Amino acid sequence: MKISQESHNTHISQKFNQELEDIRSQLLEMGGLVEQQIQDAIQSLTEGDTQLAKEVRKKDREVNQLQLDIDEQCTQILARRQPAASDLRLVLAVIRATADLERIGDESSKIAKATLKLSEEGTSPRGYIEAKHLGNHVRKMVQDALNAFARFDTGQALAVLREDKNVDLEYQSATRALVTFMMEDPRAISQVMNIMWVLRSLERVGDHASNLAEYVIYLVEGQDVRYTKTEVIEAALTHPKP
Repeated sequence: MKISQESHNTHISQKFNQELEDIRSQLLEMGGLVEQQIQDAIQSLTEGDTQLAKEVRKKDREVNQLQLDIDEQCTQILARRQPAASDLRLVLAVIRATADLERIGDESSKIAKATLKLSEEGTSPRGYIEAKHLGNHVRKMVQDALNAFARFDTGQALAVLREDKNVDLEYQSATRALVTFMMEDPRAISQVMNIMWVLRSLERVGDHASNLAEYVIYLVEGQDVRYTKTEVIEAALTHPKP
């Protein structure tokens, strides 16, 4: 059975309704915090703002605590309510999504750490424009995935999945350019390598955003589409089986 914004909130027990709404709201709160982390991490890198980088790393503890709190609430719902069908999918989707959001927070913290290293070693002669562009790209993916989760919107989730291929191409192009630069000018290898690690973290953020989109499809359609090609998912959503 499909789930929608209207249909997921129809239990006889209003307390159960509220518990399900609470975990969904807290997930979106955690998502907003992580999205801000990405934005601040990229800003700290491109502007050389070490204070902002330190704040990004501190915020990681808050993200971790939110994951623990949401997991505990989900565990309590599973134990007390023994949910089934779409309710069970919602709880499982929230548990899976918080894990990916926590990992996005970790990648943002790694970017902030790179900012601090570059402030000590000297700025990189190349890569900041690529990092900013890729960072904006994956932050938008995370934002769109969270909006899809909030609206039970499989169409927007599918758009996020399609975008992951573009992120991969952008990442590969940027890393090739930086490798070529290092071969031509080995003096800046250490600094450029820090930027390459940033690009790697951003590519992983895109992967986690794709995971969030897959959970939306699982939640709404009841289909576990992990490890499934985007073209196959698109065909299943466009031409569902009778």
